[in-house]
Amino acid sequence: MYYKFDGITQKLAGATARSAYFPQGLNPSIPPDPAPLVFAGPIRPAPDHGSRPESSFLGRNKVPHLQKLFQRPDGLPVHLKGGYADKLLYRITMALAVGGTIYSLVALYLAAQPQTKK
Repeated sequence: MYYKFDGITQKLAGATARSAYFPQGLNPSIPPDPAPLVFAGPIRPAPDHGSRPESSFLGRNKVPHLQKLFQRPDGLPVHLKGGYADKLLYRITMALAVGGTIYSLVALYLAAQPQTKK
């Protein structure tokens, strides 16, 4: 025997197997037609790498130059080898870190003080 909750009487009532397994009109739906494939169009053959001109690249290869720059044994840390811009970013970051530390210590000191009654 199958039971289902009756919303009108607020009690369990006898039911058929179908209405017990799919309550309140939730019937199994028929799946919709599948969407068309996105990549179902014609396929262009890939060009062989020897026929591609150099002008199709976005720019020149900078990797060898950057390898020479960052692997040069000049005693500078890697994050400062980029020149003036790297030094400026480093100094701004350090100033913000020191300023934030000082600000948090002042905030902790003020929070630790007892409040005065007026």
